[in-house]
Amino acid sequence: MGKHKYWGKVEEDWAGYSGEIKFKSENFDKKEITIFLGSEFDEDGEEIETIPTENELDDFENTYLEFLKKFDNILIDISEKTFERYLKLYAHYYENQEKSGEKPLNIDTKEKHFENIKEILYLRVLKNGNIQIPIRYKIDTEHGVEIRLEKNKVIGVGGIAET
Repeated sequence: MGKHKYWGKVEEDWAGYSGEIKFKSENFDKKEITIFLGSEFDEDGEEIETIPTENELDDFENTYLEFLKKFDNILIDISEKTFERYLKLYAHYYENQEKSGEKPLNIDTKEKHFENIKEILYLRVLKNGNIQIPIRYKIDTEHGVEIRLEKNKVIGVGGIAET
């Protein structure tokens, strides 16, 4: 559809528009993760069918490059915030054999918890320095977990499509 100096060929994909650049990190299971550029839906819930403009693609490039520069700190923040969410919503059940009927998971550190959030589904780079990261969550495969970043700070952790 279009060609961008950083993203390469940008075209419609299964959940919006993506380019040729893929996210890669040894911290996660998937080796190459699709990066979607912009929202999938407009304010009315309709699927966006127009390719992002050159200016939008430039903004997405800047957002993504800043994300890569600060990734180590972002990863620490994600690990801490998702573990806090686990403790708040899930630990009372999964760490109590009487409630779950199973042996406790013994997830008592953010590092142990991180092992359950290693399958990123995709990255979505949005306007205003925002990025969404939906993840298959081994503890709650029905809802998953989604991270919302704004200017490389975690501003939301919820189920997929909740941030």
